[in-house]
Amino acid sequence: MPMEQKHFESLYPKETRLEEIKKILEFISSGKSCQVIGMPGIGKSSCMRLLPYNKDVRQLHLGSKKPSYHFVYMDFSEVAHRSLADIIKFILISLAGSFGERKMKEDEAVINNFLKEALKLSDEMVFSQSLKKSIDYLANEKGINIVFLFDRFEEYVPSIDSRFFLNLKILRNRAKYRFTTVFALDRPLEDILEAPIFAEFHEFLIGNNVFLPMFDRKGLEFRFSHLEEILKKTTDEKTKVEIVKLTGGHGKTAKVALEAILANEKKIDLPTLSEFLLSKNQVKAALFEIWQILTPEEKNLLLKNESNEFLGIIGLTNNGKITIPLFEDFIKTLPKNDEGKLSYASERNEILKNGEDITEKFSSSEFKLLRFLLKNSGRICEKDEIISNVWKDTKTQEGVTDQALDQIIYRLRKKIEENPNKPQFIQTIKGRGYKLTP
Repeated sequence: MPMEQKHFESLYPKETRLEEIKKILEFISSGKSCQVIGMPGIGKSSCMRLLPYNKDVRQLHLGSKKPSYHFVYMDFSEVAHRSLADIIKFILISLAGSFGERKMKEDEAVINNFLKEALKLSDEMVFSQSLKKSIDYLANEKGINIVFLFDRFEEYVPSIDSRFFLNLKILRNRAKYRFTTVFALDRPLEDILEAPIFAEFHEFLIGNNVFLPMFDRKGLEFRFSHLEEILKKTTDEKTKVEIVKLTGGHGKTAKVALEAILANEKKIDLPTLSEFLLSKNQVKAALFEIWQILTPEEKNLLLKNESNEFLGIIGLTNNGKITIPLFEDFIKTLPKNDEGKLSYASERNEILKNGEDITEKFSSSEFKLLRFLLKNSGRICEKDEIISNVWKDTKTQEGVTDQALDQIIYRLRKKIEENPNKPQFIQTIKGRGYKLTP
């Protein structure tokens, strides 16, 4: 069975995410990597899977160039806490599997041979060599443009270090414009990682952003019709229009809203639809996913009916107003958001806020820095002391300047403070360092 028929994305109309796919391919065709950015539930994963799994989408956008491009989809939530050796192995396995799915047996066999060689030793360097051989063969011998699609990449961020991006740079240098990478994330990498981590790949990636609009009309119309077909139930157009209005066209919320309506025995009057939907756990869960990725500052802004640049770019606000009426009503029902208390649970190596584990919000460097400050809370920690304790490797310490440390502190404040400009937890002691009050 052809690969397209195995994947749900093969069923989408070819015009789905038309402008966004066009922008992604503009970057790729010029040899640039890029980031696909949007809030949870708007269909980032579906967008990423359209190119490898929907031949009509490829034909529409690539035309006669279609055979010269090969897209390799990878879901990084599957390897969120793995070592770099495991990540490279995952990429190799995904690469070989992608050729198998598209019935490209010759190329699959070559990549599988490289993979088998690496598996004999299971060493990071050997896996890296096998990946380089694979890219050399595909890009330089076969003339194929290889595009890695890294989905849910934010889940790998807490474990990442600079070696990951160095490996990507090495592949890019070998294959030149025939090798590119697309990252799907909730936020741009430069907002969630310190610059030294992605410095090796900066010139090929940073600033090349594709922000996904919240409402994809073609995709949502397809999801609605497909859902009605599967459930063998329908609802009237006025109700669908009201769903889109109440959800702002947010894909996941609109989908679960329609599911809840179709599952209900009685017809729901439109004036009471909002109340009905907010009583459904699946709707509240979809809305809470959006809330979870916001910083304390952004949450505070929304509760005060205010906005900032990022909230506007991702489409959660427009002209300062929340674009999802259900979300606006939902966040008013949440417990009052206070500063809370920070703590470190040494037995589990977790950072907690109000008893809730927030470890996954931090990059590796951010976590180590905040852990050190928590262990030494209440006293002034000098900058040199912080650097020598948090970055114990001498070579790593040499790369941590005062400016780099200040940037990490800035990102930490965005993740833990209600107002980063008036920090309650991490205080700057001019000329010396920082003091944390948990």
